[in-house]
Amino acid sequence: MEPAGPDLSWQPLYKVGGVSALVFVALVLVPIALIFLAPLPPADGRALLEYIPDHKVVYLVQLVCFVGLAVPALVVFAAVAVGLMAVNKGVALIGGVLGIASETIALALGSSPQSLHGGLVLLSEAYATAGTDADRAGLVSAADALIAATNAVSWGGILTAAAILVLSLLMRNTVFGRAVGTLGIVTGAVGVVCEALRPVIGEVYLVYGLLLPAWFLLVGLRLLRIPDER
Repeated sequence: MEPAGPDLSWQPLYKVGGVSALVFVALVLVPIALIFLAPLPPADGRALLEYIPDHKVVYLVQLVCFVGLAVPALVVFAAVAVGLMAVNKGVALIGGVLGIASETIALALGSSPQSLHGGLVLLSEAYATAGTDADRAGLVSAADALIAATNAVSWGGILTAAAILVLSLLMRNTVFGRAVGTLGIVTGAVGVVCEALRPVIGEVYLVYGLLLPAWFLLVGLRLLRIPDER
């Protein structure tokens, strides 16, 4: 069967989507590289409030990168959904809506595991200047609450994986190809499970953490290779 061709009138979206996918991968790689410069933020309130002042630049870069992932991902999901309309408009739309909704949720939350939240930076500053043990204890309690909410199961993460799964089901006979589609199905299925069980699976989550940027990278390269409209 000849691969289904995308509507080339959407060419600017495909190009921006391809670039956005590469930006997504870069935003994933930067925090990973920073792990070698500083340990992961702790999940204990007091320890984290003491950790942030000593690793403030690293912490803020990790926060901006992980929260910022949602912006290029929005464009990628829109571009992929439009590119798959020729295969099945309904399923492509469902996948696109799931992806855009997931990234909107991520931006609204403004936080990301492991223990990355802008409010914790402010609490750490207040903790450093607190004058009494009672004041520090109150700040630690507030930090514990924010950490618990930040590191809990995120519907945004589950929807991202579901969007990848749905869109990848349509990729077999398209410009994206069988290999990218298969990788996406595996990534989406593993991602749904990992995101749902994230608080309890520990380092197993790294499997999804590696599959996710790999899928975005290959999708981005395919989007950039869609030929210009003649």
